[in-house]
Amino acid sequence: MIENINTFGELKKLGYVSKNIKDELRHNLRTKIKSGEPTFEGVHGFENTVIPELERAILSRHNINLLGLRGQAKTRLARKMVELLDEYIPYVTGSEINDDPFHPLSRFAKDLIAENGDATPISWLHRSERFFEKLATPDVTVADLIGDVDPIKAANLKLSYADDRVIHFGMIPRANRCIFVINELPDLQARIQVALFNILQEGDIQIRGFKLRMPLDMQFVFTANPEDYTNRGSIVTPLKDRIGSQILTHYPESIKIARTITEQEAKLDIAQSDLVYIPSLAKDLLEQISFEARESEFIDNKSGVSARLSITAYENLLSTAERRALRSGIDKTTLRLSDFMGIIPAITGKVELVYEGEQEGAAFVAQRLINDAIHTFFPAFFPKIEKLEKQGEKTPYSDILDWFFTESGFELLDDSTDVEYKTILDNIAPLEKLIEKYQPKLQKQDRYFMKEFVLWGLVEYKKLSKDRVSEGFEFKDIFGSYISKF
Repeated sequence: MIENINTFGELKKLGYVSKNIKDELRHNLRTKIKSGEPTFEGVHGFENTVIPELERAILSRHNINLLGLRGQAKTRLARKMVELLDEYIPYVTGSEINDDPFHPLSRFAKDLIAENGDATPISWLHRSERFFEKLATPDVTVADLIGDVDPIKAANLKLSYADDRVIHFGMIPRANRCIFVINELPDLQARIQVALFNILQEGDIQIRGFKLRMPLDMQFVFTANPEDYTNRGSIVTPLKDRIGSQILTHYPESIKIARTITEQEAKLDIAQSDLVYIPSLAKDLLEQISFEARESEFIDNKSGVSARLSITAYENLLSTAERRALRSGIDKTTLRLSDFMGIIPAITGKVELVYEGEQEGAAFVAQRLINDAIHTFFPAFFPKIEKLEKQGEKTPYSDILDWFFTESGFELLDDSTDVEYKTILDNIAPLEKLIEKYQPKLQKQDRYFMKEFVLWGLVEYKKLSKDRVSEGFEFKDIFGSYISKF
C-alpha cells in the first residue's frame, strides 16, 4: 500500500512521480474517457452539453467558471471533480499547505527537507480531503482567503513581521494541491477579486506589503448566477480574463431527466416508500410544475426555478399521503391528486415573484402552477376539449357532465379514508367508461388517481367547478355552481 510509505527516501525509491493538480485531473480524465467510464456520474441532463465542455476545460488545464441559475448542479459538478484526483498524494508531514516533498513551497517544508533529507517524514492526503469550498459574501476579506501576519506567532518565535514564518495562511494557500471552489463569485467585493489575479496567473501572494513568490498548485472552480451581474455585483474583467473556460449550465430539458434527478435526490426512508404508492402520472405532474414555473408570468424567470423545488415538493407530496394514511391507521395507500395541496409550502419558498405575482399572493401562484400542469398534461391522455361546442353535441365528456348536473356534485375530503375515497369516485360511473375507452392499458393501482385527474382536468377546461371547502374540495356542475350564486 502506497500510503504505508513514511519517508521521503522511501518515496523516491518507489519511483513516485509528482504531478501538479491540473495534470493529475487531465491524466485521470483521459483514462476514464478511454475506458468509457462515466466522468460525472449522478449528474443528469448534461451528457451532451455541459459535461463535454467541462471535460474539454479539464483537458486544457483551465480554471473554470460555471455560470447558471440556481439549482443547476454547479456545485455538484465541482464536487464531482474530486473523483478525478489520485486516491492519495504525499505531503511533508506537518505542512500547513500540503507541501509536495519534491517541490516544497513553504519555509517550514524547505527547512525540514534540508535538515532531514531522505528521512523527512511524509504523510498521505486522501482525495476526499482535497476539496475546499467558500461562499463569496461581501464580508469576505483578503485575510480570509490569502492570509495575514500573525503577531502572536511573531512574538512567540521572536521574529520580525517581515519574516514569512509569521504569516497565518488563509484558505487558498491551505488548499494548495486541492480543488478550491468559490461559489457566487460576483458577490465577492471587487478589491477581493483583484487579490486573486496574481494567484491565478503568477502564483504571487502579497500580505500587508510583503510579496511572496509561492506558485500554488490549485484547480480553481468558480460558480456564478447571471442574475448577480446586475443585482448584486459582477466579475471584474481582468479576473474573467484569467479564468480559462466559462461553461453555461441549464435546467433539465425533459420530464424524464427531471424525474431521474428528483428520485435520486429526494430524501425518503423505507417506511415512506413502502407506505405510499405513487402513480407514474403523479411523478410527471410534479416535474411539470417546475416547467410551468419557469414560464409563469407571475415568476421572475431571471431568478430561475431551482431543481430543489421538485425535490422538496416530492418529499412533501409523500409526507402528505403518509400523514393521511397514519391518521387512518392503514399500512398502504395510493397518492391522490388532492395530496398535491401539500406541496404548496415547498413551492412558495422556492420562487421569486414579480409584481403581479406579489399582488396575487404566493399561495395563489403555487395553486395556479399545479392547475397549469394538469391543463398541460390533460390532452396527452384524453380527447381535446374544445372551447366552443355545438348545442346538444355529444362529446366524450357528456355523460360525466350529465352525472354532475343530475347529482349536484360531491365533496372529496383531504382525510377521507381510502374506502371512502374509492367509493366516491366509483359512484361516478361515466368516469370508469371514459378511462376504459381512452386508457385501456392503465394499471389497476393507477385508476383512482386517473379518475381524479379527469375531474381536475375538466375543471381546468371550464367544464366543471371546483371549490375549496374547509376540509377538502367540492366538485359541481359549472352551471349549477353559477346559478347557486344568485
